[in-house]
Order: sequence, then structure tokens, then C-alpha cells
Amino acid sequence: MSERTATLDVEQAELALVQHYGRLVRLAYCVLEDGPRRAPAAHAVTCGALPRRCTSTAALPHPRAAEEDPVYVWLRLRVLRAALDRPRGPWLPRSLPRGGAPARAAYALRHLERMADPDIRQLLRAARVRDPDAALARAGTAAPATNLPRAPDAPQAPQAPDAPGGPGAPVPVSGPRGECPLCGGGGGIRHALDTVRRRRQRRRAGAAVLAALVCCGLLGVPGDSWGPDAAARPPLVRGSDAEHALDPGALVRARAGAWRRSSRTDFGAWPARGALTRDESLLRRALVTWARPRADVRVEAAPGTPKGPPPGPPQLLYAGRLAGTAVVLLYDGLRVARYTEPLDPDAGSAAAEDGVSLQLARTAGARTAESGALVVTRRGGEVRFLTAPWITRAARVDLLDPADGTGRTLSRGADGVTGPVPLPVTLPRHCESWPGLALRGSPGAARRLQLYTDLGELAPARLTDGAERTPATDAGARRRLARTACHFPAVLDRGVRAVNSWQFARQRLPDGDGEAAWVCTRAATWRGTGARVMTQFQPPAGAPGRPGAVTSRLEDSRVCGPHARAVLTGLLWRSTEGRWYVLAAGDEGVSRLRARGEGLPGGPAEAVGNTLAVRAGREASVRLAATRGNGTAPAVPPAPVDPPD
Repeated sequence: MSERTATLDVEQAELALVQHYGRLVRLAYCVLEDGPRRAPAAHAVTCGALPRRCTSTAALPHPRAAEEDPVYVWLRLRVLRAALDRPRGPWLPRSLPRGGAPARAAYALRHLERMADPDIRQLLRAARVRDPDAALARAGTAAPATNLPRAPDAPQAPQAPDAPGGPGAPVPVSGPRGECPLCGGGGGIRHALDTVRRRRQRRRAGAAVLAALVCCGLLGVPGDSWGPDAAARPPLVRGSDAEHALDPGALVRARAGAWRRSSRTDFGAWPARGALTRDESLLRRALVTWARPRADVRVEAAPGTPKGPPPGPPQLLYAGRLAGTAVVLLYDGLRVARYTEPLDPDAGSAAAEDGVSLQLARTAGARTAESGALVVTRRGGEVRFLTAPWITRAARVDLLDPADGTGRTLSRGADGVTGPVPLPVTLPRHCESWPGLALRGSPGAARRLQLYTDLGELAPARLTDGAERTPATDAGARRRLARTACHFPAVLDRGVRAVNSWQFARQRLPDGDGEAAWVCTRAATWRGTGARVMTQFQPPAGAPGRPGAVTSRLEDSRVCGPHARAVLTGLLWRSTEGRWYVLAAGDEGVSRLRARGEGLPGGPAEAVGNTLAVRAGREASVRLAATRGNGTAPAVPPAPVDPPD
């Protein structure tokens, strides 16, 4: 949003809706009257807040907090107006007091949005509430309770009362018994993305119909629509969105240092860098290839990434020369596109043999940590990254060496492109090192050291550790990561956004063989689905980078995610004394473990706590079960025990 022009672009509103969807839908839910269709109505009100065209915002109240996103503030006002104006459904009792919705709105703004009363009064007045003071007074009489969920990007707030239809109307929460209809995570993001996608498809369809009608009228008329290079020329419909999106002069270019003043530090705050940012011919070819690639162009897209053209002029991130190739990086708010073409098509070089290519990757919802770098080139067993403008140091580390904390500093050009980093060797039993990228930002953004690795996507995967998903940089996290990295080939080219390892148990091994760690590793994707999960047994090892033993694998599962912490796994293990054991472990909430099956000399075994070790035969076939501390069974099925991978 521009302060000078006070206008809001449709694309800005769509991106803000995706980012803050859970927060907005919760606000709508709190304002709406109680009833069986309350949750769907909250989703409909939130999606309906999107504008259909560029909108003036000069008359709207502006946020007092400098860090608050003005686009979100505008959408919040639209959601409030729609929720307050929504007619009462036939299922509602006639005895509900008039003015209840404004009171609920005041309560939600105070406790969900953490707004001060003067700001609430100003916002309610802008939302056409006749008596904001009365609404605030009624909201102040509500008593706190414990079931008001908080959106992932909202500040911590007190809980809402649970009187139905009143200022503290209850909001469903997520838990082991069911899904939350207002979640702002994968389901909510998909709902928002589907809404944005449908709107863009309608806009494109309308433009296509208009273009087809005009083209039919001009069919057979000589002009510049014929010839071998016609695809690179503007469309016949002058002034259309399609023509605007192919115009290099319309590319969005962030100013240098914009990230220092922006409310968000993500790809949208990157300035245009590289030696070819003013090469209009190259930029036009990149835009046309994205809009309608020729048959000889190699097009690749990460899983779940649409291949269609950008809905409007994208943002230019980079245009330069690297390894005999011209490279252009573009960003449309939801995806990053990398266009490459050989500088000399007749040179016979590797770049000339590769020809023209277009690679697309989904980056919706990327925050500061996920916007640290992008892959510029991947050639000859090496990869180069374009780092974010706030990055002050880039280094190469060996993820198999926990002692390699600072790594070797990578040289970077004035355009932010790093020196080459070797690609990992992914052949079985040849994992001797795994290169990682360590980035540290300025005090204004990404001050903490972050670790990444190249898993075949345009954005390197972020490496985190623990239930809080903190950067995998401390000593314990690096030890777990060193024994996990050699399993990364299983998630190559899967659209992975981040890889998180979580130690859920430690176990003293029989026969004096030391202490082992049980680790759950989750590779989460940009699209929210298709995550891959594995559990590992990591006993003491002579080499720190020796891979742990994989005890189970899951795909498209919530296990080891932020909302599903229940884990149960085990394996057959041979001690240094040559004896075989069944070892098992559950998450920290498990209070008792049981093992049943064939090959247990003493019959079924049971242990108090979340670990178990029992003698077994070499060919034992055992199934595990667990009980949680409250006496219930965990939300995982009984686990079979097999020899380790």
C-alpha cells in the first residue's frame, strides 16, 4: 500500500488475506451471531472482504502501531463491516439483545487484537457502529474463560467467555477430538489460496473472453500477430491486464533498503539486483515464457505449484549473467519463477545444451527466515544462492560435522550472489558430507544464525530443531542433525519448506552400551500437504555423522507436527554383547509401554515410563502399545517392531 497515493492493489490484498487468514476468520466468528452455520459464515465473510479492483483507502483509519501491516488493517475493517451487517439467521432466538454484535466486536478487538480503547472506538466508528462507547461498555462486563483460540500471527490474548451469543461467544479449538473449523494453518491457508485462485481464474477468464472477441473481429487482418516471434509481442487487446503483465516497464521493483522500513521482511522487500535489470528484451522474454512457454522450453514446477501466468506484473528480484547463462528471478506474491537462457546458444557449452528453462516454486506465506536465499544456478555439481538484502554473512557448513558451527565464509558479489557450494552426493552409502548454508542477518532482521540446505527447490529448506522449531544451531541440535542429514535424499524435489528434528525420548541402553536418542524428523512442504515423517533411533556412534536407524516412515501425516505430538515406535537391536532386545519409546506424555508377540522369552512385557527394553529373539515379531499419563491410549496405532533400515 502506498502512503502517497493511498491505494490498495488487489494483489496486495490477496497476499495479506493468505498470510492473516486465520486471524481474520477468528475475528469474524467472534462478531457473528451464534448458530449452526456460524463457522462457514465466518469463512464467507473473510473471503468476501477482498476488493475486486484497486481501492482508495484515504478515508479509512490508519494503524497507530508502526509495525502493523496497513493492508491487514484495511482487510480487518472490511471483515468487521461485513460481520456487523450480516442479517440474523432464522435459527436465532428472537430474545437476543440488539447491539450484541458491536459488543462482541469490541471484546474481540480488545482481547484478540490487543487494541487500546481509543483505537477500538475509532475502528468501530469506521465500521458504522452507531454507539462505540456503549459497545465498549458492554464488552467490559464479560468474564474471562479459557477457550478463545489465537491466530498464529496474532499477539497473545486473554481468553473469551463462553456465554453463547454474548461478547465472549465460544470459538471451537483444535485438539485430539476433532479438527478446528477456524484453523489458520494448512486448512485455512488452503481455503484462502483456493479463494485467491478462483478470483484470479475469473479475472483471467474475463480477459481471455474479451481478447477472443476482439481477435475474432481482427482475424485475417494483416498485422503484427503473425510470424515466428509473435509469442514475444504484446497481445492485440491494448491496455489489457495480459499486455500489462508482459511489459518489462510494469515490473514491480522494490527500492534499495525497503526492507528496513517495511512491516514485513520477505521476498516482497527484495530490491532488483544484477547487471541485466534494465535489459528489456531479456525481461520481456522471461515474462512471455512464464505467460505462454514455447514447446521447446523446459518447464518445471515444484509439487503443488500452479504453472499458470502471474495475475499481474510480478516483482523483479534478479537479472544477471552466471556461468554462461542469463538468469531472471521473478516473484508474484505466491510463487518464485526462475527463467534461464544461454548467453550464446551456438557455443556448444553446457548452458547452450540446456537451452531455455523455466522453474516455478511455491513460496506463499514465506516469512523472514524462509526468505533468506534463493537458488540462482545449479550446474556442474555446484549451486549458487542469491541472499536476501539483510544478510550480512553467508557461510558453507558441513552438516555431518557438529563442530562446524561457523563454517567457511562464502564470497558474495555486490548483487548478493554467493560463491559456489557443492551439491550433496545422494548415492546410497556415499554420504561423507552434506553441505549446508549458514546465514546471519543484520540486527534489523534475521539476527539469529539460520541453517539451510538445498533439497532441489528454488528456496533452500530451513533446518530447525525441537518443539519450538528454533534454528538447528546449538550443540544438541547439530548432533541430531549430523545423524539425520544422510536421510535427506528421501525428500529431494518434494517441495520441502523446512525440516524439523525433535528428540522425543532418551533411553539408557542394556548391557552398558550408553544412552540413545529417539528422534522424529518432519519435512514440511510449502503446500501444507505431502509432509514426510520418519522416526530414528540414534545410539552412541564412533563418528558423529553416522546416520541413525530409521524405525518408521509416514507420508502426508500430522505426526511430529505442531498439533500432533503423539509418537510411538520401536526396533530390534543387538547389543555389543551379542544379545537381542526389543527397544521402544514414546513421546513425553506416555506413562506406560507394552510389548506383545512372538519371540519374547518372558512373554508380554510392560514398562513404566516412555521407554522399554526387553530381551527378544533375533526373529521376534512384536507389536507395541502405550498408555498416556491420563490413562488414555495415544492417538497413534499400535506400532510393529522391525529390524532397523
